[in-house]
Amino acid sequence: MRGRENEWTDLMKAANAGDNAAYDRLLRAVAPVLRAATRRGLARAGQPVDQAEDIVQDILFAVHLKRHTWDANAPFAPWLFAIARNKLIDALRRRGRRIFVNIDDFSETLPGEPAEETVPTGTVAAQLATLPKRQRDVLQSIAVDSASIKETAAKLSITEGAVRVALHRGLTGLANRLRKD
Repeated sequence: MRGRENEWTDLMKAANAGDNAAYDRLLRAVAPVLRAATRRGLARAGQPVDQAEDIVQDILFAVHLKRHTWDANAPFAPWLFAIARNKLIDALRRRGRRIFVNIDDFSETLPGEPAEETVPTGTVAAQLATLPKRQRDVLQSIAVDSASIKETAAKLSITEGAVRVALHRGLTGLANRLRKD
C-alpha cells in the first residue's frame, strides 16, 4: 500500500512537471481503485452501483482540473481520496433520497374505478386543516391541485426534498388519523 502511494506521488510530481506518460500511468493506476471505492460508497448508501463509472469520470476530471492545487510536498493519495469522497457525496446529494409511501393506505384516493363510498370535499378540507401549514400547503398543491413536486417546490419556495418530506409526513399523518377514526 505504501509503495503504491509513493508511486502515485512520484507520478503526480512528474505529471505536474510536464511528463504526459507519467500522467497517463497515474490515471490508469488510480482509476480501478477509485472505481472500487465508488462502488463500495454507493452500496453503503443503498444506491445502485451501476452509476459508479460516471462518478469515477467526475473524480478524474476534477483531478485534472485541480492538479495544480496539489502540494508536491504532500502525499498524493489523501488529496485524491478527498476529491473522490467529495464527488461521491455530491453525486449522492444530486440523487436525493426516494421516499416510498405504501399505496394501500391511499388506494381509495387514486384515480380509477370509483370507490364504493366517496368522501365529501368538506371532509378533505377539514382533514387538511388539521395538518401543520407546510404539510397542508404541499398536500393541497400536489394531491388537490395536481401540481408536480418541482412545481410545488417553486410555488412554495422550498427544495424538492423538503416537498417530498412534507408530502410523506402529511400523508402519514392523515393515514394515521383516518385509521383511528
